Amino acid sequence: MAQPPPPQRTGSVGPASAGGMGAPQSANTPGGQGQGGQQNLNQIVLEYLSKKGYSRTEAMLRRESAHTDANGQPILTRFDDIGGRKYTKAFTLVQNWIDNILDIYKPELRRVLWPIFVHFFLGLIADFFPRDAEDFFQTFKGPFENEHEDDLRALAPLNLPEHVQQSEIGKLYRDNRYRITLSSMAYMTLMQFLESHDREGGSLITTTLNTHFDLRSVDRANAGGARGLAKLLADRNGDADEPAEDEGIPGHNAGSANLDRNAPTVLSKLSLGPMPMESDLMEDVKAELQDLDASNPPKAGQNSLMDEFEERIKREPMDDVPSRDTLPFPPSTARDVAMEVQKVKENRDRFRIEGRDGRSGGIGPGVSVTMFTFHNTFDTVNCIEFSGDNSLVAIGTAESYIRVWSLDNQPLVTASDPAGTPPPASRRLIGHSGAVYAISFSPSIAIPTNDHADSPTSPDSRPRYLVSGSADKSIRLWSLDTWTNLVVYNGHQSPVWDVRFCPHGHYFASASADRTAMLWSTPHIAPLRIFAGHDSDAEALAWHPNGAYVFTASGGGDKTVRMWEIVRGSAVRLFTGHTGNVTALACSPSGHFLASADDRGEIILWNLPTGRLQKRMRGHGRGGIWSLDWCVESTLLVSGGADGTVRVWDVQSNKETQGKAISEGGAGGAAKMDGASGGGASSGVAKSKAKKDVVVSPDQISAFPTKKSPVYKVRFTQMNLVVAGGAYLP
Repeated sequence: MAQPPPPQRTGSVGPASAGGMGAPQSANTPGGQGQGGQQNLNQIVLEYLSKKGYSRTEAMLRRESAHTDANGQPILTRFDDIGGRKYTKAFTLVQNWIDNILDIYKPELRRVLWPIFVHFFLGLIADFFPRDAEDFFQTFKGPFENEHEDDLRALAPLNLPEHVQQSEIGKLYRDNRYRITLSSMAYMTLMQFLESHDREGGSLITTTLNTHFDLRSVDRANAGGARGLAKLLADRNGDADEPAEDEGIPGHNAGSANLDRNAPTVLSKLSLGPMPMESDLMEDVKAELQDLDASNPPKAGQNSLMDEFEERIKREPMDDVPSRDTLPFPPSTARDVAMEVQKVKENRDRFRIEGRDGRSGGIGPGVSVTMFTFHNTFDTVNCIEFSGDNSLVAIGTAESYIRVWSLDNQPLVTASDPAGTPPPASRRLIGHSGAVYAISFSPSIAIPTNDHADSPTSPDSRPRYLVSGSADKSIRLWSLDTWTNLVVYNGHQSPVWDVRFCPHGHYFASASADRTAMLWSTPHIAPLRIFAGHDSDAEALAWHPNGAYVFTASGGGDKTVRMWEIVRGSAVRLFTGHTGNVTALACSPSGHFLASADDRGEIILWNLPTGRLQKRMRGHGRGGIWSLDWCVESTLLVSGGADGTVRVWDVQSNKETQGKAISEGGAGGAAKMDGASGGGASSGVAKSKAKKDVVVSPDQISAFPTKKSPVYKVRFTQMNLVVAGGAYLP
């Protein structure tokens, strides 16, 4: 191996003087090595390492040589020691300070610790301190395991700079600024502390905040809602360790779909009113209602159907409705007339949920639930769906087929059935080659036969189609007249997690593991729109009641909910605040609120016009809330999930109980999760919560535990009755 040439001598040779002090010294001896000689030697070694391809050793030498003086001795920084221990000292400093600060500041300042923890850990790895990085991770990860479980799992394997550059979470945090909003007093207190402890680690934290944070301050005294001083004071006794709706990565203005943190806070205008009715359809509906009023006059104190229809029209806004021309639908038929007439009848005769009793700031009358439980499923049920007319129920299975049952004991027959065979009570739909994850019936409504007894051609209101999404990446449209597959829609590149029919039919939307959602129409095999923007799987979706918008939700490292405009295919709202994977969505019939739920058992209500978080509700155990639905008045929300309970919630805010939290059973009608008779949950939930009660927010009105049946689907009918479906798991 060729040896590198010796460095050039820089000293001159002269006669020796007394004591030997004049003796010449070569540049490669420690005594005669000046600053130029040391740099020269370092450069030669670096060139040699680079030539031989020792890139990691070269990077390490460059980093270490940057912290040496002219004599090659290490330069001490503001810390007593250099290396990875400075991150540990700095984090310990700020963590201990926050733990001992005034309680009024703790909830918001604790939100700063998580992003500092992530950036310090990534910084240790990028600076070639793998052992210190592992020690730092294991020492400080404890407080974040409950909220950031998925992120910690993604960070744990990282130990080399290449990992940081290649990992999704590493790039996400290094390439974006983490947005946090603090009260002005908390912000100033934090800055003053860091400045006063500059030499003990404050400078390192300040540099991290300046480089990787979008730190904003707000005057709590003038702020309202979740940012107000009253809410902050109430949170001292509650669980306030939760993100704001504009916190996190990517930082954005609350509600705005524009991810540019410097963008103006102007939100897109929404058209949240109901879709206008066709003029011809409206005239036909009025004529039909007048005939029904003449043949069946209203009872004493009851509105006529015509009056009910006119009142509904008067309540609808005239300047906040989408244009029917921009979202074309097929011409209306006699079936549409019959369905609109039946909606008016059900709206008049429904069980009304309007009173407030002051108990939880919520609803007076109780709500009961009809539960359908499927046995002998062997844990293969992935989804359950009820038809709009309450005549059919379907399940999607892991064995790749769909099974449909009749709920009114009517046989499911077709013209192709062999003569003489007994009519089947259920049907199997076979065609998918992977697990079926989502199913949706086309819109339908139950029409009493006596309403059209005199009509020779009574319109059939039963659902005609079923759409399904599968692990085989396809979507299939099924005929419920012939019980056969009509169309296969291919467009997604990964399994389809959710699929939903538009409230008006004709269109449907799908959400997939390929991080996109798509808009389809039944006559076309290609998607009409592709909604792209999520950073992880699009796991759930929901339609706005007017059919002009669709909502999608994501999990993984995303955990956001997005609102998309159908016509232009662009995002108009972005909602952040969930700490778990978002698993269920439901938009209120009023069109002004959205409910989203996650696998940590938390429900968040969003105000669509303002784009802000309205309230949080807790009560479900961990494992996921799988279904949500609203009552007709948009005053109640019902939920069901993996903990085997159906829960009813008051969605209206109550100032008296705001910020408080109670244990399971403290809300009105809530059953204790202790397995007791007359309202106990399943033993699985009871065991998992034996050490600590499930925290239930005062918004919960009632809870209905099942024996051992996770609840896959909950639904409010147009008459304000609740139906639910689950599978028995012994």
